[in-house]
Amino acid sequence: MLSRLARHQLRSVSSSRIACAESVKLWIDGKPIESKASEWIDLTNPATNEVIGKVPKTTPSELETALQSSLRAFNELKKTSPLTRQQWMFNLQHLIKRDLKKLAANITQEQGKTLPDAEGDVSRGLQVVEHACSVPSLMQGETLGNVSRDMDTLSYRVPIGVTAGVCAFNFPAMIPLWIFPLAIACGNSIIIKPSEQDPGASIMLAQLAKEAGIPDGAFNIVHGQHDTVNFFCDNPHIKAISFVGADTAGKHIYERGAKHGKRVQSNMGAKNHGVVMPDANKEQTINQIVAAGFGAAGQRCMALTTIILVGEARAWLKDIVEKAKGLHVNAGWKPETDIGPLISKQAKQRVISLIESAKKEGAEVPLDGSNITVPGFENGNFVGATVLADVKPHMTCYKEEIFGPVLCVMFAKDINEASQIINSNKYGNGTAIFTTNGAIARKFTNETECGQIGINVPIPVPLPMFSFTGSKASFHGDLNFYGKAGVQFFTQWKTITQYWNSSKYIDEKPQTAFPQLK
Repeated sequence: MLSRLARHQLRSVSSSRIACAESVKLWIDGKPIESKASEWIDLTNPATNEVIGKVPKTTPSELETALQSSLRAFNELKKTSPLTRQQWMFNLQHLIKRDLKKLAANITQEQGKTLPDAEGDVSRGLQVVEHACSVPSLMQGETLGNVSRDMDTLSYRVPIGVTAGVCAFNFPAMIPLWIFPLAIACGNSIIIKPSEQDPGASIMLAQLAKEAGIPDGAFNIVHGQHDTVNFFCDNPHIKAISFVGADTAGKHIYERGAKHGKRVQSNMGAKNHGVVMPDANKEQTINQIVAAGFGAAGQRCMALTTIILVGEARAWLKDIVEKAKGLHVNAGWKPETDIGPLISKQAKQRVISLIESAKKEGAEVPLDGSNITVPGFENGNFVGATVLADVKPHMTCYKEEIFGPVLCVMFAKDINEASQIINSNKYGNGTAIFTTNGAIARKFTNETECGQIGINVPIPVPLPMFSFTGSKASFHGDLNFYGKAGVQFFTQWKTITQYWNSSKYIDEKPQTAFPQLK
């Protein structure tokens, strides 16, 4: 079903065909499987709210089938050479580049992103595949010869087993690509649960993985909601879970998974701040703020959702508002679109309710996009660029992650007050400072409690040779996504101490005392 959608991505499904919406398949043992589920979830186009598919709530027996497939695959994968797995990643890299526009078209239809942003979604995930091509070096171990007479010690990394990934809706290609390439490159099998709101990209990636030579069963896909997630958390054969998404689900997976002895890496909510110093390059900074705040309709965990204008920089508010007014709201596939729809009706209503709460709690609203109508897409989930000014820390719009095209603007008298605002916030995904003063930038870097900091970089997401290092309430776990930490997450140490007696001397009797190395 989804490969056909990918070829005809931008064709709307008429209302008369809703009852005939095609079912989204499972992907088990290298082939699409029609689910026997009795419960289904509507897959809709966010720009029109027309139903374009039906997503199954995978049955318990289907979950078990996927698990058994993954177990069989792991028994073979763990024996493969890292060089073989490296070659799969080289092949996958080529195939994703080949089909990048098809993947992006699917994302635009199911998630709502503009086509350029959807291509960026795929490209950032592709970088993790390219990083995974270095797996023979990344998995190298450690040795020390002659730790004692005739004795050597060596440690090397081995895969951990069947793993699982639970993906958010906002990056339908990038988030799965954060997870499964490294898992498989390190010798594990994996079961992915894509978001039920946009599963198409994951299915397409599974098809490409098979074409790349990755063995059947190494990468399986199931669908669903709570029951599927709990299966991952509870089943003893699943050794690790990677999660990206909202706080409630992330905390649940971390606590329930850890309770059952699993490794869990859980990327959750955020409230990312940008501090604007008066000496910053004005035009460049405002362009960066508007792009980082409203891109992807604000549906990014690294969106720059809150701006702190320091000192005289508060006069820039009107320029930020004017720049935001120029953003074009439309369906993602329409030319020159800057802001596409939100993922669902519920998401739109939540964003609007937070805008209304800001008005009631005393914030200024110099730009309000909550009542926008897009001609031809009146039923879509659109919210226009919105700016909330003079926001205070106690306001609901600040305390909660809005996840929409809404920019909160705060004021501070100096860098110390700005840093205190950030440090008092429970989240720690990312922050940025805009300045031409190196001393101020260094002070901010050293004194601000946040896992990822940008200096004149509004969205400081590191390239995959580093790791995504969100902190505080934005991340649960001790090994972050991709980079060296990602390899460590998907592997475990095995240490061998070996002794080869080179002398003719043999002890006359057993030595029961604790051995002393010499």
